[in-house]
Amino acid sequence: MPNDSSTVPESALAKLGHTLYQRALVRREDEAITDPRGQPIGWLLDTRTPMLDGEVFEEAGAVLAERLRARGLYQVAGFGYGAFPIVTAVLAHGKPGQAFKGGFIRERRKAYGRRRLVEGPLDRSKPVALVDDILNSGRSAARAAALLRSDGFTVDGVVTLFNFTWSGGRARLEAEGLWVESLLELNLRESARAATSGDTA
Repeated sequence: MPNDSSTVPESALAKLGHTLYQRALVRREDEAITDPRGQPIGWLLDTRTPMLDGEVFEEAGAVLAERLRARGLYQVAGFGYGAFPIVTAVLAHGKPGQAFKGGFIRERRKAYGRRRLVEGPLDRSKPVALVDDILNSGRSAARAAALLRSDGFTVDGVVTLFNFTWSGGRARLEAEGLWVESLLELNLRESARAATSGDTA
């Protein structure tokens, strides 16, 4: 993909978003899946499947890195397993003199060793962007931002692969002063249809 995100054709971005979606979508008829309470659900998105594939990892990392570079941000942090491959994908796309730094946020400070809350070489004097796979309610991202801030970091915004538009996560984060950017916006009707018919959102 082109190095300047402003020159990436919308068709190419749409293709990447749909590739991520198609590869991440898991349907109930293909596999037994449940919600956090153990109740059966019709579909879910497992973004680790595409993001741990080298080809998709490379392409997604290039696009996300360019979007962050366009905002003048060179530090990224992730909270949870879904975010970890996204952090590393961005790190792989630094340029000479414009390398990215990454961090992994713990739920609580490690009780031994270096006793860190945020692992990695992040610089507290420079802003951080949160990266994640899915923006749903926004509670997880808000929690991650609060943890970073409690450890002395400044959080500017959130970049995700998908935004579930029906859940209000964007509004929650924007109310906290964060900008939000996603590769693909999904609404409930599109996603439900894709889960039952095989169409992409």
